[in-house]
Amino acid sequence: MSDIVFTRTNGWIPQVIREDGELKLTLGAGADANHEPRTFTFSISDAHLAVIREDLARHLLLWSAVLPLCDAAGTRGRLDENAAAALLDPILLAAPADVDALFQRVRWDRSRLIAHGADIGLLERGQVCAAMRAATESSNAKRAQEYQAERRRAERGAVLGPLDAAILRYTGQYVHGATVPRRVPAAVDPALLPEVMRVIVTAEQACAGMRIGRDPRRGNRATDRRDWHRMETTVEAAVRLAHPELLDDAVRTVSFLLCSEAADRSRSTPVEDDEEAAGHRTDFGGSARKTVLLFTDDKGVEKKWLRESPHSAAAEFWEFVGNRSAADNEVFTIEDEEMGEGIQLHFYADSIARITTLRQGEGGSDPEYRVEYSLVDGMSGYRNLVSVFVGGGCAALEQHGPWMSDVTEFERARRRRSARQHQREPAH
Repeated sequence: MSDIVFTRTNGWIPQVIREDGELKLTLGAGADANHEPRTFTFSISDAHLAVIREDLARHLLLWSAVLPLCDAAGTRGRLDENAAAALLDPILLAAPADVDALFQRVRWDRSRLIAHGADIGLLERGQVCAAMRAATESSNAKRAQEYQAERRRAERGAVLGPLDAAILRYTGQYVHGATVPRRVPAAVDPALLPEVMRVIVTAEQACAGMRIGRDPRRGNRATDRRDWHRMETTVEAAVRLAHPELLDDAVRTVSFLLCSEAADRSRSTPVEDDEEAAGHRTDFGGSARKTVLLFTDDKGVEKKWLRESPHSAAAEFWEFVGNRSAADNEVFTIEDEEMGEGIQLHFYADSIARITTLRQGEGGSDPEYRVEYSLVDGMSGYRNLVSVFVGGGCAALEQHGPWMSDVTEFERARRRRSARQHQREPAH
């Protein structure tokens, strides 16, 4: 049975309880193997309680020093109560100079103190007691997060200038560079906002007209990595040229913002419109235009498309790919059974085969096919070839070769391309 003896307004700060007649400090820290919060307790004396009641700064300093011991306990270990108890007198009862000296020797949670208003400059100079004169019971987690972000940047030698910092705040990436960027003008000092907007306008003008299309090979919401890289490279080159004073952190966050926005526009665009936006015709007209097509994947799943369908054949095929494509399902076929022709897409090899029936099987004999292979240049290449086949059949693909019927010759061409691509890859 336990009773709360002392607690502060902020319930996260360690409380003092009385358990079986004994005073104990209790705090929540970390989580167990089931992700439930863990609670740790250790014994204190009446003298310790008196200081905890009257001195917020010492209370917070004790919390900061005990937290690493809780971390060391992990998900199921016990708190080292002897180590925790050994911190009580040196932190709560010792002179300020001795407390400062102790914090040079023990591990402590700097972020916790910063969140509660500690003076960062004094903390970094080792004057922890003086730093805590401005401490508050309320915490500001964002202040601590920004401090940690600044330390990580400093460790890799990136010291932000005012405009760099303003751009990162504008995109919401000052604290977490991996979060999806967004436009937050209210987070920027009004005096710097016009300069930030000049950088953004430079980037927008550089990539005007560019788009990031979908890549159904990786799912219905995936976008084309090549398109992303192309826009990223264009934006960063333009921003660096116009604003050479900016650090890489600021330049990258601007390209990340514009690429993310372009990708979101693509994801929210209906498949039919996405095909047209990519410049691929969905209606070629003419007698060669397909009326019935069969889509299949490498698992034997089929889908039939009819001319009366509300969507184009290309749009429905790519939707089929987006729903079915997986690491073990990377071969898709479009077949026109009536015309005896089709194409087979090999996503794992960036290649395609066009297949034409030369002779139907008769009297138990097998049909005779002509199979020709060609290399494909990324997702845009696949989109183009599918649209051409849907609009004009295998004959219309002739100008989009070269087409190779010799498998050995094709494999040599594929290996040569792979070697060239490998040579172009930047060293890491």
